[in-house]
Amino acid sequence: MALDVLLWIVGDEDRLFPFLAATGLDVGAVRAGAQDPAFLAGVLDHVAQHEPVLIACAAALGIKPERIVAAWQRLSPQPDDEWS
Repeated sequence: MALDVLLWIVGDEDRLFPFLAATGLDVGAVRAGAQDPAFLAGVLDHVAQHEPVLIACAAALGIKPERIVAAWQRLSPQPDDEWS
């Protein structure tokens, strides 16, 4: 799913350029990061943190926004409960 979200972002300049600006990445870094789970978690984080983007992405992918958020939570590092 994270790759689908990334493809949705890079598929349109109106989504890609704000993503690049927000992350400080360039197109080469996006291409290189496409296989990195930590990078893909960051992509999902970017989408999940911006509700209008989340809703638009989910609609374009034909899924519920909650599925993107769930994927983001699965890929994101969880805090160590031992120290909580």
